This record gives sequence, C-alpha cells and structure tokens, in this order.
Amino acid sequence: MNSIWSEASKNDGFPQLRGDVKTDVVIVGGGLAGVLCLKELTDRGVDCVLLEAKSIGSGITKNTTAKITFQHGLIYDKLIKNVGLEKAKQYLTANKNALEKFKKMAEEFPCDFEEKDAFVYSATDRIKIENEIKAYEKLGFSAEFVPSIPLPVECIGAVKVKNQAQFNPLEFLFSVAKGLRIYENTKVLEFMPEKVVCSGGTVTAKRIIVATHFPIINKHGGYSLKLYQDRSYVIAVKNGPDVEGMYLEDQGNSFSFRNYKNYLLIGSGSHRTGKKSAGYKASEDFCKKNFPDARIEYRFATQDCMSLDGIPYIGEYSKGSENLYVATGFNKWGMTSSMVCADILSDIITGVKNPYADVFSPSRSSLHLKLFENIFHSVVGLITPTAPRCPHMGCALKYNKEEHSWDCPCHGSRFTQKGELIDNPATDDLNKD
Repeated sequence: MNSIWSEASKNDGFPQLRGDVKTDVVIVGGGLAGVLCLKELTDRGVDCVLLEAKSIGSGITKNTTAKITFQHGLIYDKLIKNVGLEKAKQYLTANKNALEKFKKMAEEFPCDFEEKDAFVYSATDRIKIENEIKAYEKLGFSAEFVPSIPLPVECIGAVKVKNQAQFNPLEFLFSVAKGLRIYENTKVLEFMPEKVVCSGGTVTAKRIIVATHFPIINKHGGYSLKLYQDRSYVIAVKNGPDVEGMYLEDQGNSFSFRNYKNYLLIGSGSHRTGKKSAGYKASEDFCKKNFPDARIEYRFATQDCMSLDGIPYIGEYSKGSENLYVATGFNKWGMTSSMVCADILSDIITGVKNPYADVFSPSRSSLHLKLFENIFHSVVGLITPTAPRCPHMGCALKYNKEEHSWDCPCHGSRFTQKGELIDNPATDDLNKD
C-alpha cells in the first residue's frame, strides 16, 4: 500500500540519462539526503548532477514519519557518557541548525510544515527521563519534564522539547528538486575513479557522493559490518484524536504518534530486518482498543540504517577512498540527518571547514558491542543452508509473511515474491544472470 505522502504528493518527473555527462560532483541516490546535497551544492555554484535508479523519493523517504527534531529519543545522556560533552553538544547543535534551516526553507517550498512540541515518554523508567533532561541542561539547551501526555498509554514522565516540527516530506522534496539536474530511471552499474557507469551512459565527475540509504560500494568502509537495518510499521487513521505534538516511547519496540491534517499516524513494531515481527498488528490493536471509531486508511513500513554508536556516518567513504563520500546510518532520524549531511558534505567539497564533521566521520572507531552483533548475524546468514540467497553478499533470505517479501537478516536487502529488488544494499534482482 502507498504511504500517505505518496498519495498526497506529485512528482513531475525527470529525464533518464542518455549519453555521457561531465560535471564536478555526481550524487547517487534521490532520497531527501541526496536531493538536499544537490540543492546546497548547486546554490553554492558547484556543477553537479543526481542519479536515481527509480524516481526521487521512491525509497525510504516516502515512508518516513517525517518528524523534524533534534530530540532523537533519549540520546544525549548516552552521548555525553560515550563520546563526551563537547561532541554531544556538536551533535545537538548540528541537528538544531538543520531544524532551523528546514523552517527557513519551508517558507519557500510548500510542505504542510507545522511547528510542534516533541515528547519522549517512558512507561517504566522515570530516572532515564530525568537523566535526559539533565543532559540537555549540561549541553546548554532547554528541555522540560512533564508527568503525563494526552494519549491512552502508560506514562510516568516525558521529556518535552518545544518548537520542533513536522511536514510532508515528499511535497517538500519534489518542490526543492524543481530545476535541479536530476536523472531518474538511471541505474548505476559501476563505480570507477572519477566516473560512474549507468544504464544510459556515463557521468564523469571529480567527486562522488553515495546517498543510497545503505551504501552500495562493498569494498570500502566496512559498512556491511558497521550498519544493520531496522524495520517498523505505520498506520494512518481517520477519526483519531489531535494529539497536539509528536510522541515517541523510549522502549525499543515502542509506539510513536503524530498528526497529519485529519489523520493520526501510529507507528510501532520495530525489529531487525529479516527477523520475525508482528508487523502492523501492534498499532492496529492499539487503535481498535483506544479509538474504536477510527478507520485505517493507510499502512506503510519504513526501514532505517542503524549505526554502531547512534551517530550517522557522513563524510569520506573511507580513509583510502579519495573524492568519494557517503551519508548513511541515520538511526530513524533521517530528516535532520539529511540536512546535516548536505551541510557537511557541501562544506568538505567546497573547502570549508565544518565544525561538526569530526563527530559524524565514517572513519571513527568501530569498536562497539553492535559490531560483534552485526558480525554474528552476518555469519549466521552466510552459513544458513537455504535458498534463495541475497545477491549482495550471499546471505540466506527470510520470508516476510506480513509483507510477502524476501528479506535479508544480514544487511536488510528486500525482494518481492517474484525476486524483484525492493530495498538495497543489493543492486540486482534475485536469480539475475
């Protein structure tokens, strides 16, 4: 089923690449991150083009819940402990700047932009909530403790951050993309030094940005071990309440809530892609119990690249890959992370020192517990003696009964029942000669 954004937005379309093109920068991937990089670089006078295998916004961007906030769950207490006060403040400031830029751009590009307060609530652990508020105070930012929220959920306290935002991501994307050099239905076949070979020609460029959600170049950067993909499910219902804010539970398998026009969006069911899941059931059961007059109009699922330490990878693809850049691992917070990525990569390419680049550097330490967990899942996927196998790295696929797809538990590639590619890092259909 199409997402609510797909139904509410129209892409006028862009041509397919036919022939050879020369430019300064080529961006591979037409989601929000890629298009914002293209926009920022173009505004700075850099000659650049974007390549998209299908149509812009047709990947993960169309299925986001589209919250624009620097409140990324209960992250700041953890960041202060793990990377220190200064880097935690840089992370927050970078995302706050991204929020402010969205506010400014929304004045020019229509997108149903609304300022909303953001809440992270807990049903069981008030101490975590209090510690997060203390973390904001240490970082010099304002957050408020509230004892309850206007939803039929258990809550012993919540972190409230004022003046965050929400919008229609596809309407924004399509509006921003107008007039930019974009080629749709142009699949990248091969990466070469200063050249990208495509289905309809070649693009010669001094620099290459890979913004394909999960990076599709395997031989650099170790992203098959530094990332895994998490899947979650959203329903959009009519006749639900106006919750007057954006809400997220602090638990792993949590609920999220926000409104869009006369719809209430309820998200839940987070799980590692390729593992068993109840899918939409948790949200549907919650809705039936608490909002019996509500009617489900849309169901859509999203997939997020999760980094080892909760910070995205934005910058040089790897230490040994000159003039090759990446943006990935947005950890469920793709809106502000996409804007941060456009800022950092545009600065790097134009020779401007970015004050936040080190925090997001893909070359930072990979020694985290999640690394060994990712290695374990990859080994299990590789030695499982079943078919079909994922063309990305050969892991055994698992059948997803809820969505009737074949999913990879190693790196998150997904395929239809007929073997057609849905989600990367795989780049080919199943059983392709």
